[in-house]
Amino acid sequence: MTETTVNDSKTSSLRISRRQVLGAAAALPLFSIGGKARAAEFTYKLATGQDPTHPVNKRAQEAIDRIRTATNGRLEIRLFPANQLGSDTDLLSQVRSGGVEFFNQANVVLSTLVPAVGIVNTGFAFSDYDQVWKAMDGPLGNHVRAQIEKVGLLTMSKPWDNGFRNITTGGKVVKVPDDVRGMKLRVPAAPMLSSLFTALGASPTPINFNELYSALQTKLVEGEENALPIISSARLFEVQKTCSLTNHVWDAYWILGNRKAVERLPKDIQDVVRREFDRAATDERADIHALSQSLKADLGAKGLQIVEPDKKAFKDALAKANFYKDLRSKFGDDAWKLLQDAVGALG
Repeated sequence: MTETTVNDSKTSSLRISRRQVLGAAAALPLFSIGGKARAAEFTYKLATGQDPTHPVNKRAQEAIDRIRTATNGRLEIRLFPANQLGSDTDLLSQVRSGGVEFFNQANVVLSTLVPAVGIVNTGFAFSDYDQVWKAMDGPLGNHVRAQIEKVGLLTMSKPWDNGFRNITTGGKVVKVPDDVRGMKLRVPAAPMLSSLFTALGASPTPINFNELYSALQTKLVEGEENALPIISSARLFEVQKTCSLTNHVWDAYWILGNRKAVERLPKDIQDVVRREFDRAATDERADIHALSQSLKADLGAKGLQIVEPDKKAFKDALAKANFYKDLRSKFGDDAWKLLQDAVGALG
């Protein structure tokens, strides 16, 4: 269980569960309660793993409110943030079974179910957002969405932004590939990230996100990797000392829908849901882009040492280890071409 220490004026301290803190903040689903209204014809759940303060939840709630208004209250979606309804892997099972109707899932975790989507998370492939959106709002994104739908899930909008992932540690500074060699580094239960860090000589350790803070606090692992908004909203800076801006993987968030639940909705309501989640995706992308800039200073002010690594050295090390050659073989020439059309030659 994760913990946060709160000090009082008498120098004593009270250790409270961080999960309880998040639970209290999210004890009620994040949906607006207006005046008297007729009962909804459809009541669905949207589960997320992010802290209530994360842009994903802010923009999702706005979309939910617009959907309720546009459907005249026929569809009410209740938002459950911070893994209230289970871990990421639990929720992936629930959205497939219909236990939850909608789920916000990171592409890196989704790749455990749909390996073909892992191409999005190719290490050091994307250098900037121009390349990201060229690929994801174009042919590569269409390819990935088609792979997701093959397992019976629906993507409810264009991809949202999970940001570029960076390495944090409890002390060791990461500037070049040798700095991660042998490091016990937490990763999600995601083969693409495990294979990336294995190729770099690290010791990737899969741990669910809701257990991450505790794993860092107890030094079960030496470090972790995440986008800056997650490092901030999950307060990982409290249990880490350095952050290397490796930008080693860009990741998407997908709003996934249970196919039967979505198809149960009348066509006009389905259209509203997709339209409003698309609008929310655009707004959330802008939020993450802005945060990725401002958080460098904010996290530094909170005591996290910000480090600029040699990204080319990491990319060269991967090429030398045949990392890109192996991925091309795994994903196939056609999919690999879609990626390289956006980012240039790899390996």
